[in-house]
Amino acid sequence: MKQANMAASTDNILEISASIAGILNEKHKPEHLQVLKTFTAALRDEEYRDAVEEEMFSTFLKVLMRLCEELQAAGTDGEDLQSSTLELQLSAECFRAQRNACVQSTRNQSLQLGFIDLILADLLNGLSDVGSFFCGSALRCGIQFLGNLAVGNQLCKDEIWRISFPDLFLQLLSTDDEKVVNYTSMVIHTCLDEDKVEDLSKPQNIQLALRVMELCRTQPELDWTVLIATQHFLRSLSLVENMYSEMSHHDRVTLVELLLAQLREEGSEDCGIPPSVARFLATSFQQGCGAVLTLATGSVLQEALAVISLLDVLCEMTSDHKQFMFLQDHPDLLATTVELLEQVHATGKASKNIFSAAQNFSSFSGDGDPSSYSPVISFKAHLIRLIGNLCHSNTNNQNKVRELEGIPLILDNCNIDSNNPFISQWAIFTIRNLLEHNSDNQTLIASLERCGTADYSALRELGFLVEERDGTLLLKPVRKDS
Repeated sequence: MKQANMAASTDNILEISASIAGILNEKHKPEHLQVLKTFTAALRDEEYRDAVEEEMFSTFLKVLMRLCEELQAAGTDGEDLQSSTLELQLSAECFRAQRNACVQSTRNQSLQLGFIDLILADLLNGLSDVGSFFCGSALRCGIQFLGNLAVGNQLCKDEIWRISFPDLFLQLLSTDDEKVVNYTSMVIHTCLDEDKVEDLSKPQNIQLALRVMELCRTQPELDWTVLIATQHFLRSLSLVENMYSEMSHHDRVTLVELLLAQLREEGSEDCGIPPSVARFLATSFQQGCGAVLTLATGSVLQEALAVISLLDVLCEMTSDHKQFMFLQDHPDLLATTVELLEQVHATGKASKNIFSAAQNFSSFSGDGDPSSYSPVISFKAHLIRLIGNLCHSNTNNQNKVRELEGIPLILDNCNIDSNNPFISQWAIFTIRNLLEHNSDNQTLIASLERCGTADYSALRELGFLVEERDGTLLLKPVRKDS
C-alpha cells in the first residue's frame, strides 16, 4: 500500500513539475496560480517534501527570477504595480511553497540556499517599497520563507544575515505593515547569536538595535521584538551601553522595564543579565539621578522617568538576587542614594511639591485614574528600600549610612505618606538592617530618644519598640494588649 502511495506521489510530483516548467514558457495566466497552489498544498505532507527533486527547486528559482524581472520592469516603466496583480500573486505563492518545503527539512533548506540572494537583494527589497495588498502578501510570504529557511540551519542563518544586515532588516522593520515587522523580527531572532549581537553594537549598525527597542515601546504586542531584547540585547554589555547612550529617554525606560520583567520572572534563578550590565545601570543611576529633582517644579522630564526606572531595577537586583549583591560594594552607590534621599526629603519640606508628604489616599481606593498618578509615587520609599538592601548583612555599609547621618533621615520618614505608600514599612526594614549586629548603630538609635522628629518614637507610633536584649537593640512589635 505504501509503495502504491509513493508511486502516486512520484507521479504527482512529475505532473506538477511539468506544469511549473510550463509557466516559464507561457504568458502568465490564472491557471498558473492554481498549479502553484496545488504544489504548496502538497508540500504540507512530510513524505511529499522529502520526495521533491532538486530540479524542482531550480525551476522555482527560474520562475521567481522571471517574476522579479517583470515586476522590476513594471516599476521602471512607471506603471502601478497593482496592474501586475497576477505576478504578485504568483510570487506570493512561490514563497508559500518554499516556506512549506523547508518545514523540518534540512535537505530542502540546503537546496534552497541559492534563493536567498535573489529574494533578499532584489524581490523583497523592491516589494518593501510598495503598499498594495497583493504586494504586502508577497512580502510577508517571502519573509516567512526566510524564517523557515533559517530554523536550525546555521549556513542559512549566516547567509541571510550577511545579505540583510543591517540595511534590509532596518527597511523592513520600518514599514507600516505590522505583519511584515513581526515576521522580520522573527527572522532576526532566529538568526541572532553572540557574534551577531556584537555586530549590532557597532556604531554603524546601532540604528537597527534602536529600532527594535523603539518597537518594544510602541508595539509591545509584537512578541518577537521583546524576545530579541530580553534573550539577546540585555546579555551584551557593549550593546546595552551603546544603545543607552543613543536612545531616547522613552526607550531607556522601556529597556529598563524589560530588564525588570526579566528579574521578576517567576522561578527564574538565572535571568541572563550579566554583572557588567548591572554595574552599568548602577553607574547610570549615579550619573543621572539629580534629574529627578526637576520634578519638584511640576514639570515631567523624561530623563527623570529614566532615573526612576533605574532605581526600581536596582531595588529588584539587590532584593534576594544573590548574583547581584556585589552591588553593595559598587563605588559610591550607597553614598549617592543617601545623598539623593536627603536632597529629595529637604526639597519636600522646603515648599509644597511632589516630594512633600501628603495624606491623600483617595487615588489608591480604586476610583482614581491610573494615568493621573504621579511618576514619582514611591520614589522616596524606593530610595530607602535600596539603602536597606545595600546594608543587609554588610557592616561597612551600615557604618557608612551612620557616617553620612542617614539614620535620622530614615527615621524622619517613618510617617504615613500617600505619595510614598509603604514608606514606613521600608523605613522599618532599613532600620532593622542597620541595627543588625552593629553596636555603634544601636547606640546611635538609643541616643536619639526624644531628640525631636528624627527619633525612634516615630517607630512607636507605627507599633514598634526598640528593645534591648543581651546588649543588642532589636525592633519588636508592640503587643496589642499592652
